[in-house]
This record gives sequence, structure tokens and C-alpha cells, in this order.
Amino acid sequence: MRIKAQVSMVMNLDKCLGCHTCSITCKNVWTNRPGAEYMYFNNVETKPGIGYPKNWEDQEKWKGGWKVENGELALRSGSNKAIRLLKLFYHPDQPELDDYYEPWTYDYETLIHTKRKNHQPVARPRSLITQKRMDIKWGPNWEDDLASPETSRQDVNLKNMGQKIAVEYQDLFMKYLPRLCNHCLNPACVAACPSGAIYKRDEDGVVLISQDVCRGWRHCVPACPYKKIYYNWKTNKAEKCVFCYPRVEDGLPTVCTDTCPGRIRYNGILLYDMDRVTEAASAEEKDVYRKVKDIILDPKDPEVQKAAKEAGIPDAFIHAAERSPIYKIVKEWDLALPLHPEFRTLPMVWYIPPLSPIIKEVEAATYLPDAEEMRIPVAYLASLFSAGDEGPVRQSLARLLEIRTYMRSKLTEEEPPKLPLAGDQYEAMYRLLAIAKRKDRIVLPAGIQDKSHEDRRFLQGSAGYSCPGGC
Repeated sequence: MRIKAQVSMVMNLDKCLGCHTCSITCKNVWTNRPGAEYMYFNNVETKPGIGYPKNWEDQEKWKGGWKVENGELALRSGSNKAIRLLKLFYHPDQPELDDYYEPWTYDYETLIHTKRKNHQPVARPRSLITQKRMDIKWGPNWEDDLASPETSRQDVNLKNMGQKIAVEYQDLFMKYLPRLCNHCLNPACVAACPSGAIYKRDEDGVVLISQDVCRGWRHCVPACPYKKIYYNWKTNKAEKCVFCYPRVEDGLPTVCTDTCPGRIRYNGILLYDMDRVTEAASAEEKDVYRKVKDIILDPKDPEVQKAAKEAGIPDAFIHAAERSPIYKIVKEWDLALPLHPEFRTLPMVWYIPPLSPIIKEVEAATYLPDAEEMRIPVAYLASLFSAGDEGPVRQSLARLLEIRTYMRSKLTEEEPPKLPLAGDQYEAMYRLLAIAKRKDRIVLPAGIQDKSHEDRRFLQGSAGYSCPGGC
């Protein structure tokens, strides 16, 4: 058993306001410079929709993530060294700027300096790339609040469900999906990088790109199935979310967590068994989620703590893992699910699926409406969070409804129906999900700095593939 520590995040989609505050603060901190105008390390999408960049979930098109080939993991974008060498000069699976959006500003000088006229002057949009006038046809949140029902019908998840879902006005459903780099346990971007510039930090699992080593080959962009690696056209380097590691090292949360008005985000430490990562990533698509949960270890287990200390994990990390809200939400309470586990990267950003308005009347005596009575189809949520397996989604939704039922019975002083768990457990869930203070939502060790990057060769080899250029 080779124990590692991983900084992780949970997002409660039931509380997301869709306000984009996280996106704006992240952009102002990390990508407010030339060459990064089109980059959003954190963005909020409205689902159903094709997202940002367009159709990022369609791996038949983009070839992101991993697949199992002859019983072993292989990159969808190709693990053959000769083919990858040829793709250094031409890679057909690269998203173009139009797949993201062409960033723009407005010609405010016209408003300020125009002479007096009979008609009000107009500040027309100008491209931040070419500085020329342009027509705005797409943006990073173009589909916000179902503004574009035509593109919502093209959502890959609707096609994957294998059934016709009505998207007429009276039947529309929507949810917000905040996205950032998942800092995966089995990152495809690390294995795909020919120069070895991308590495996973040994002490906290944050995936970073060395700007000194990066040669701008851009193999990482198509390899990431979430399309959260970007190419800076000014510096000719790849860039991505760094999980605000300068803040995390001081025990502070990520910027998106700290500025979220809905307090939907939780930061904490998980302990996991590195030796079983390849096994989990190689499982059947619908079993990947359960296998990932299996390799997450109980931080309160004395044997796990002993093995963690022997592996060199500091006591501060072990104590933080013991108090981690992530472990409770993901492993103990079975509330949170990973985004598209079938990509086999083993993402470490988790989502609590949203409850949604009930679409038909429920009898007064019924406390727990069935999942089918929710406006968002269970099959759609399963396509997003459990590779089409509705079981984990139904379990999570049922648990959320149980919490509401128990707390409602306390408020109304009624006798609650028979529930699977004890009342104190539901109260603990309610406190963490609804009224938790900052110190309970964010449990990170402070003062631990980057010690070594010797783990990058091991991580790239552990996925069954060594990068062509070496590490």
C-alpha cells in the first residue's frame, strides 16, 4: 500500500446560484494578461448545453482521456510513439479559438471622444486578438440560463441517454455546472506531455505545468477530456488551473471557494492508495466510480495513519484528513460523485447532484418523492456523474431527500417516517451542507511547501504509458 495525500474539492450543485462570481475572481487572479484572454480556468455552464469549449464532452471528436486496449490503459489520443511524434507537427484533435470564443472588448473611445451628433454613439465590439471590429457569435457562458435552447438539444449527454428527452418549453430543465481542473489521480495530460512539463505534486496531488520545461507541443490540450488546459498564444506555453496552490500551501482555500456567494465549495485532504490507481482506472466504465471510492482510505484508521507516516506524509496532512469534509461527503455519506468517471482520469473534484422541482403533485402523506418526480431526469444526471449508472445518483438524491424529510419533521414536530440512518447523522449532514462555517468547509494544512518533483516519472509510468520525450 503506497499512501498519498490529495487536495480535493466538493461542490454542492443544489446551492449553486449561477452567478459566475467564481469565474470572474479566478480570471482576475490568474488569467488577466495578454495571451490568456480566452481562458477561464473556472467556468460555470448551464446544462443541458454544449459547454465551453463547444462539445467538450464528445470524446469521439476530441479523443480525450483514457481507454482500455488489450487489457491495458491507453490514451484515446494515441499511445503509439511514432504517431505521437508525427502529431508534434500537426494534431487534428486540437480545439480552435472558435470552439472556445473570440474574446472582445468594446470601443469605449467612440463614446468618450465622438463629437455631438443627432444619434447616440455606439460602442461596437472589437476583438482582443486582432483589434478589429467583430460580430459576437459565441461566449464562455453563451448558454447561460437556457438562453440557447437549440444548442441545448445538442448536449452529448442527451444522446448518451438512449432515450428521447423532451426539451420543449414546458418540459425544460436546467442545472448549473461549475468546472475547473480536476487534478486527477490518473491525469491524461501528464502522460501525453512529450517534454514532461506537466507533473503531479508528490505532497498534495496538485497538477502543475512547468513554464520553463513546456515547449508548446499542445499534446496536453486534446488529452485532457475536460479541456481545462489552454494554450497561451503570446508565450507559446500551456496553462491550466493550479488549484491556487500558493494559497493552499498556507492553509487558505482556492479563490473560487473563498468568493463563492452560495458557499457551495468544500476543500480538504483525502488519503488514497497509489498502488491501486491503475486498477481503478482500468475497471468497467460503470465500476470506475466505485473503484475510486475503494482506494480512498479512512484517515482515522490507525493502520492507515501508520502507513501514511511511513510514506512520509506530514502529521499536519493526516490531522487535516481526519477532519476533512471531503471524506465525509464522498465516502461516509455517499453524497458526491465525480464528473464523467468513464474518462478514467479519476477526477478529484466531486459534485453533489442537484435536487430539482417536483414535476407532479405528491400526496400529502408522502415524505419522500421518487427520483422520477424530479424535473431533471435521473438518466441525465447519471450520464454526467456515474457513466450512465443510475444507482449512485438515485442513492445520492435519496439521501438528500432523507435529510430534508428529517429536518422538516423536527421543524413541524411531526413523527418522521422510518429512515435508514440515525437522526444525529442527518443532523451532521445538515450542519455541513446547509449551515457550516468556513472552518468546517475548508480544512487544509498550512506551511507545507513543495519538497520534490521526483514523482513525475512514476506517475506517467503508472498509467501504463511513458511519454515519448521522457520525463
